[in-house]
Amino acid sequence: MSVLNRPCALPLLAALTLGGCTLAPDYRQPASPVPATLGEDGVAATGSVMLPGWRALFTDPHLQQLIDTALSNNRDLRLAMLDVAEARAQYRIEGADLLPGVSVNGDGTRQRVPADLSSSGESTVQSQYGVNVGIAAYELDLFGRIRSLKQSALESYLATEEARHSARITLVSEVANAYLTLMADRENLRISEETLSAQRESVDLVQGRFDLGLGSELDLRQAQVALETARANQARYQRRVAADRNALAVLVGAPLPSLPGEDLDNPAVATLPEVPAALPSAVLRQRPDIQRAEHALRAANANIGAARAAFFPSISLTASAGTASAELSGLFESGSKAWAFSPSISLPIFSGGRNRANLDLAEVRRDQNVARYEQAIQTAFQEVADALAARDSLADEERAQTALVDATERSLVLAEARYREGADDYLAVLDARRELLTARQQRVSVTLDKLANRITLYRALGGGGAADRATLIGAAQAGAAAGATKDTGSTPQG
Repeated sequence: MSVLNRPCALPLLAALTLGGCTLAPDYRQPASPVPATLGEDGVAATGSVMLPGWRALFTDPHLQQLIDTALSNNRDLRLAMLDVAEARAQYRIEGADLLPGVSVNGDGTRQRVPADLSSSGESTVQSQYGVNVGIAAYELDLFGRIRSLKQSALESYLATEEARHSARITLVSEVANAYLTLMADRENLRISEETLSAQRESVDLVQGRFDLGLGSELDLRQAQVALETARANQARYQRRVAADRNALAVLVGAPLPSLPGEDLDNPAVATLPEVPAALPSAVLRQRPDIQRAEHALRAANANIGAARAAFFPSISLTASAGTASAELSGLFESGSKAWAFSPSISLPIFSGGRNRANLDLAEVRRDQNVARYEQAIQTAFQEVADALAARDSLADEERAQTALVDATERSLVLAEARYREGADDYLAVLDARRELLTARQQRVSVTLDKLANRITLYRALGGGGAADRATLIGAAQAGAAAGATKDTGSTPQG
């Protein structure tokens, strides 16, 4: 027996074929609110650069292990992945409304009718049994309300995918920066320990000269002050190293393994291919946070179609076909076929301005997402431009700071020699050692800034999402990607 006989099948077929358009406006990608070129003015934005996967960027095996652990355990990234699963399920829910829900129903009723209610004047027992296949309240999507909601859910899902990608890139860069900060503070702790040891030797030297009557008490007290200052400096960096380990452990989401003290000058810490001095700003559209903002804008654009559809009639269908009989044994006998078809229409006449307000709200949210999209591009532009501008100056500063360390080391040697010969007091030694300590610590800080700038540039350009897959950015590819983004994704119009 056919599940749906001819009277029910024709309206359902019409319902499925008519629902194929939406009232959502055509999507138009907003114009870029930033200059066309990133980097130095007057330099042509040409060439391309291949950003390596993070395993190729960070070749230090200890850092690689930390990043792997963080990607498996970090709670923020785990929440981002759960958001993706939630959005995927919501998209499937919205898409399910485009198809009728078919169910098989069976029912039976047996009741006693008293004599005063019976047509025969005698009490009777009545029975009714039925089995049917039915569709309940299936909405004909004539004006694309459901399709617009499905498209909005799809774009929301894609936005959460990009958010997860962005969270992954951010986590990789944060772990790398936290690791470098720990290494820098370990280096500063080592410098403070060396300084403390040198100050102890100086106190012994000054004490010996004082005992022989060759030095003053002032020199001795100045040497003791310098010693206690070095001891306090060492304690401060011990505290900072402990705090750095705790911060790194939170990012990694697990106890830290044993980490040897590495040198910040180790090239395995961060190696980044040369990035051109000027890049087309269109490459920013490849960043996952900007892709996320655009998907959110597309979702808001689709919601306008759903709000517009609320001004038009809503048609729903309820239908069933099956068998019915007064006897359970007669359900499938000849002549027991039964069917029902119940269309309904609802035409909005007065809703107190609700539909108009919902449309205004959808349009305002679309405009808000346009502003967020433009803001994301501006933020990305500033991040990349600042990183490009700082790259060369940080390298120059590091070279100058290295030369300063060399000069202050020589100055300390000369000051100590003059003090031993009695040609100068101990104040010159104190000044030279203080300048050397400051210069060495400042060099560590500049080197850390240089490496952090590499990581910032790498992240700001959208690299780091995959461990072993490189990301190509360049003028030709960015232009093609921007054109493809503008031509795709517009919803069909009805």
